[in-house]
Amino acid sequence: MSVSTDTQEIIINIAKIMINELKLEDVTPETFDPDIDLIDEVGIDSMDLATVALVLQDKYGMKIDEDDYPKLTTIRLIAKYVEGKL
Repeated sequence: MSVSTDTQEIIINIAKIMINELKLEDVTPETFDPDIDLIDEVGIDSMDLATVALVLQDKYGMKIDEDDYPKLTTIRLIAKYVEGKL
């Protein structure tokens, strides 16, 4: 499955934000699995997700509805969501 350059760029940007904001260690934006479940496998909580959402809103100049947070469980899903809002 081919991923567009734009989507890939957004995935890398989201990974950088996650690593930075959540102080994740032992992972780089390039090695962060975009399909890993952020809640079950990485252990982020709703406050972490809200923080990341705020940073994404500032970076991309768009609004992420709080009702959509539960759907944003992987970096790939977040990237598709962001791409759909742009």
